[in-house]
Amino acid sequence: MKFKQIQLSPSQLLVLVFLFFIILGTLLLKTPAATSKPIGWIDTLFTSTSAMTVTGLAVVDTGTDYTLFGQLMILVLIQIGGLGIMSFAVLIFIMLGKKIGLKERLLIQQSLNQTSLGGIIKLIKSLIIYSFAIEMLAMLILAVKWVPEYGFARGVYYSLFHAVSAFNNAGFSIWPDSLIRYKSDPLVNLVISFLFIIGGIGFTVLSDLWHKRSLKS
Repeated sequence: MKFKQIQLSPSQLLVLVFLFFIILGTLLLKTPAATSKPIGWIDTLFTSTSAMTVTGLAVVDTGTDYTLFGQLMILVLIQIGGLGIMSFAVLIFIMLGKKIGLKERLLIQQSLNQTSLGGIIKLIKSLIIYSFAIEMLAMLILAVKWVPEYGFARGVYYSLFHAVSAFNNAGFSIWPDSLIRYKSDPLVNLVISFLFIIGGIGFTVLSDLWHKRSLKS
């Protein structure tokens, strides 16, 4: 008995990869190493989905209910969801020195909503560099505030977590009151607001605007 090979379109494959990361995130967040207290499957799935889709919704306290490992898993899901699955995959391919074939390029085109395959890898590289550069710059600025307050290790970690979360419009925070405790702090408010705005606009939009400006010059 012969089985027909299932042919998936780039869009269908992209959805399956997306679901895979959500399920993987759920399983990792459900491990004892990720939690400081028992968390149900529904809440764990919700957290993984929220982080991956960068919606900013949370049903448990990220800072107290999850261990450092759990928080880092959430941060990775936020980064993957914010950059885009295929953008993150390209980063892995580049690090491993692998060639990116036509099928992968089609997936990238679908994930970034691009009309052409031309220059797609260059666009991804620019997107990754741009994203990491903005996040690291924001982390350093926030560290000026939080390192003296929480010590070097915690201060840098808190700065990194909130920089990545804000830039990807995820809305996750280490503290149960989110950033309410810093509602009167100009540095924190300006940096976080800038990250939300620049991350919300997106690299491709800014790139198109800059390209059109360069053509007019």
